[in-house]
Amino acid sequence: MGYNRFLIRHLGIYYMLIASLLFAGTGALSKILSSELSSIEIVFFRNIIGLGLIIWMIYKRPLHQAGGKFWLLAFRGIIGTIGLYAFFYNIAHIDLATAFTFSKTSPIFTALLAAFIFKERLSYLGWFAIFIGFIGILFVIEPTLGVSKDEYIGLLSGIGAALAYTSIRGLRKHYDTRAIVLSFMLCGSAMPLLSMIVGSFYYRPNLDFLISPFVMPSLNGWVMIVIMGLLATAFQIYLTKAYAASKKAGVVAAVGYSDVIFSMIFGLILGDALPDAWAFLGIVMIIGAGILVVRER
Repeated sequence: MGYNRFLIRHLGIYYMLIASLLFAGTGALSKILSSELSSIEIVFFRNIIGLGLIIWMIYKRPLHQAGGKFWLLAFRGIIGTIGLYAFFYNIAHIDLATAFTFSKTSPIFTALLAAFIFKERLSYLGWFAIFIGFIGILFVIEPTLGVSKDEYIGLLSGIGAALAYTSIRGLRKHYDTRAIVLSFMLCGSAMPLLSMIVGSFYYRPNLDFLISPFVMPSLNGWVMIVIMGLLATAFQIYLTKAYAASKKAGVVAAVGYSDVIFSMIFGLILGDALPDAWAFLGIVMIIGAGILVVRER
């Protein structure tokens, strides 16, 4: 009985650990797929599967909402897709752990946006966390060696996610959650499709994070695409379960940083090198700062 009570009390944490493992697995499959497909094409397949699922959900239970914020809804979809472009490009070009760490800078940028746009007051601990987070970012990108395109794009993944999350605050009173997700999935399918059409006629290697031609996946590629879609869907399910089962969302959000550890393990299996001492310290600082921010807010 005591064990069952302990399990139920911490169910949200267990669900989040499963979600983090599934998310890291999605990233690992994306990295494998990047050997034959562009990151843009991977974003397209990742979203088109989710688009089909969300349309089916809306068909089963139609939307009931006030609406009236179309441009903000469109902005959320576009900026969220740009963040995905950056995230999957990073997965293809740098080690998994660092790519996931860049994406985990989003709470730091979200806190800054909330302070300056919504005039939310941050505690001294919150500002300290932001400071530590930015020092961690400097350690990860090691600016004395020259910031590469991949690292600029890595920061874009965190900033894009932060802008997308911040826009949800202005949308949730006007739109059903499924409509917000639908806008993201629509943009996340249409924008890569347009990028691939343009890439078929005009392609520049230095713009490969924005435009790239469509490449027909191999049979093995199709199998991995389907598995990636299933893992991404299972991730969303367990992520929802985690927050639904927990009374303290901040604790669950902090546990969500475990996907960096899982991604490091998957990366090592796929041949990634361990981060050097400075980069590893930066990763730890970013994770610590992110946990402090989500616990504070």
